[in-house]
Amino acid sequence: MITETLLRGDVDPEAPLLVVATAEEAEHLQTDLPILLTGIGRLRTAEALTATLASGPAPERIVNLGTAGALVDGVNGVHRVTSVELHDFSHSDVKKLTGETAYPTIPLHDAPGLRLATGDIFVNDPVTRARLAASAELVDMEGYAIAWIATRRGIPVDLVKLVSDSAGDGAGKLWVSGVEECSRILGQWLVESR
Repeated sequence: MITETLLRGDVDPEAPLLVVATAEEAEHLQTDLPILLTGIGRLRTAEALTATLASGPAPERIVNLGTAGALVDGVNGVHRVTSVELHDFSHSDVKKLTGETAYPTIPLHDAPGLRLATGDIFVNDPVTRARLAASAELVDMEGYAIAWIATRRGIPVDLVKLVSDSAGDGAGKLWVSGVEECSRILGQWLVESR
């Protein structure tokens, strides 16, 4: 299930680069656009995207397509993320030590959408879900890394997330059993958005 880094196609400075965590999420993306498969989590994603951008031309924009857990009841479907925060970092402690916010929330656009929290924790318990729901509606494991790298390089970025589970008990089983259907839905969204 965990994907090794793979770039399908060539990065084009006049076209978007699609960034997807796993081959399973990308399986039904029928497109001529390049697709970067990063693997799961921030470190793999940061390494893969940085290496890809360093080795060739910058894309016209970066579009992250992937799944996310819903932190609030009733949220489903595909959403364009309006902002992304890093949830598993000691923000207040580091700010006390340095006087700076090391990883601020990244605003992405002003259009309607939902807020995303990113961390290297697969959220599947009600306590963590409730804590994160105070500042975001969705949770994933790659979005912040993609937005961080893109904005620091001046490349426009979109995070598009499909709700795959409720970030609660049994979320992992739901994700595994539903990832193929999620890929179909993301593939349809990609066709309709172009």
